[in-house]
Amino acid sequence: MGATGRGEHLEIGTYIEATMDSEVSANIIDLCPVGALTAKPSRYKARAWELRQSASIAAHDCLGSNVNVHHRRGEIIRVVPRENESINEVWLSDRDRFSYQALTEGKRLLKPRIKKDGQWQECDWQTALNFAVTEMKRIIGASKGESFGAIMGNNSTLEESFLAQRLLRGMGCNNIDFRTRRRDYSADDKGNVRSGFNFPLQDLTHMDATLLIAGDIRHEQPLATLRVRKSTGFGKVMAINPFDGEYNFRLTHEIQPEPHLLAQEFASVLAAAVAENPEALSAEAKEWLKSVGFEKIHSEIVKKLTSGEQSCIVLGVYVQEHPQAEMINWLAEQVAKITDSRWGYMTQGCNAAGNKLAGAVPYQSAVGGRATPGKNAKQMLTGGLKGYLIHNCEPDVESLWADEALQSFQNAECVVALSSYADGRISEYATVMLPIAGNYETSGTYINIEGRWQSFAAAVAAPGEVRPAWKILRVLGNLLDLNGFEYESSVQIRDELKERHDISGDKKVSRKIPKAICAANQDEIKRDSLGLYMVDPMVRRAKALQQTPKASTHPISISRVKT
Repeated sequence: MGATGRGEHLEIGTYIEATMDSEVSANIIDLCPVGALTAKPSRYKARAWELRQSASIAAHDCLGSNVNVHHRRGEIIRVVPRENESINEVWLSDRDRFSYQALTEGKRLLKPRIKKDGQWQECDWQTALNFAVTEMKRIIGASKGESFGAIMGNNSTLEESFLAQRLLRGMGCNNIDFRTRRRDYSADDKGNVRSGFNFPLQDLTHMDATLLIAGDIRHEQPLATLRVRKSTGFGKVMAINPFDGEYNFRLTHEIQPEPHLLAQEFASVLAAAVAENPEALSAEAKEWLKSVGFEKIHSEIVKKLTSGEQSCIVLGVYVQEHPQAEMINWLAEQVAKITDSRWGYMTQGCNAAGNKLAGAVPYQSAVGGRATPGKNAKQMLTGGLKGYLIHNCEPDVESLWADEALQSFQNAECVVALSSYADGRISEYATVMLPIAGNYETSGTYINIEGRWQSFAAAVAAPGEVRPAWKILRVLGNLLDLNGFEYESSVQIRDELKERHDISGDKKVSRKIPKAICAANQDEIKRDSLGLYMVDPMVRRAKALQQTPKASTHPISISRVKT
């Protein structure tokens, strides 16, 4: 966009030599005082007074942005920001604004399907559910739960994840996970019940010093970047990144280690902090740190963190994909403690905190309850089980082990897929496909990284014979004669979990000192992370997003490391 003329003759028009290339560019639509700038996907589809408005929550990053869904006669026309000063203020990322296209223009799965002799056949719900129940009972019963597993999507609602884990555990299977982009499972029995931040998201705006660790937050959580950018008006932002980050704010210090040396570089910051305050670390931790040196830049980072009234350490999504993720988390905890800073980590998807709290992990049941340990996502996707339940995700695209996952699914005896879409490779390897409602078509709850519970109702009815996933899981539980599946609404499930959570609280367990520090295995850091518009099935099917330059030219990738 550009402006020509001055005063009353000023005109806004297109700038010929370059286009606006931003992950929040569509906010210009809301800024236009006369409505002359409009969203192309919804242009001329409806008059403003014809639309009904429903409040909802965006489903593509861990912030939990508030939105209003505008719809007419059951069709979503557009999605716009809903003001919430503590989360998204009045803004919305392009990803959250235009992803609804996948629901209105994507190739939807409208009826249950069963594959017979290699061919898909549509059927009624009772036939499909009975088939799924029979196959699950056969495989789980024959293997005593060892050869079946459930892979949950990062954007599954709290209620869906809770029912899925109750379903599997009720059948004697503990193999359930949503962390398909995690390499380090060494601390599965440690750490907090809830993932994310230990401070309010809005405090990012007021930090005197912020240290980013392996975070390209501009393309992971675009609206969080706006808050960090605001803080640079008076505060300092520093970064330790193994890739050449694309920032839209000033950095005071930047260190770019090789990816396999990320933990060692961060350990140097801890060493510098201990040099400033030797009594702040235990003797055992000092022994672990004794071989680590530091330089002037590490000391300067520590001084910035300690000199202001408020400071924080923010770990990016890539940290949780790193083979030494738990070591880096421990380092962040210790540096934050010594420098009197707050810390937290960004998570993949919109409901990692909710999925974990709901018990959709192989080492704990709902709200931190004990559970018999099962297989994690890596073990399930690479180990080749006989049966899988896949919920609202496509591990052959999204996971770190996409190729191995595809092979495992193709070799499996049965794959029960709960999906909103009929296309993609999931239609090639699934045995039975159950159509589930997409975002804005179902009710549920997401928990963002600061621990905020945000519930929403369906804005529009799902098309065809599509059903909300929580209802499908409830019926499966009833068909299996399991206890605890008598819910009549998703609100009942949420209230039960909320009551239990209010009693137990966010359990916090101090991380133990990790094993001796060393360089990470370079074979485990080569795979690229997902791109801005590739993070989930819904975003990948939104035409407007896939036509942007960032869809094809900006993967969040460690291939951009400076050499």
